[in-house]
Amino acid sequence: MGESSASAIRAPKQAKQAVPEHVVGASEEQIIYANILNISMKLGLAGIISSFLLYVSGVVAPRIPVHEISRFWGMKSHEYMVQTNISGGWSWLGLYGYGDFLNFFPIAFLAGITIVCYLAIIPTLLRKKDTVYAVLAMVEVLVLVAAASGLISTGGH
Repeated sequence: MGESSASAIRAPKQAKQAVPEHVVGASEEQIIYANILNISMKLGLAGIISSFLLYVSGVVAPRIPVHEISRFWGMKSHEYMVQTNISGGWSWLGLYGYGDFLNFFPIAFLAGITIVCYLAIIPTLLRKKDTVYAVLAMVEVLVLVAAASGLISTGGH
């Protein structure tokens, strides 16, 4: 164990030096976005698992009884809604007391996280005087909010 093994032992300490940001490649706003997304994803997943467990355990009764579900499987969305007397749009918000609709809440939460992430990075972009990206982020927020509200629709289902 001469000099070469001693330098090999010290090498990892030297490798732990700070890596410049341009080498890592993640900007401040990317880290903010990723951190919010990471925490929100975990919360959303916990919500989905919890709502599923409440549904399958029977703790929260479903709007459509489990033994009737197979009757609706082959229907188109509109036909299903007519047969079950369920309205479209955001009407599911009023069905929070039913186990089969409880899972909509964590899914909607996850769908809305992109808006929160963009809102969180706008101040950083403005502080950096990155006006083009700040404006793009603001427009993205407006488009997503308009789409979620139903103002933008493409006539899908």
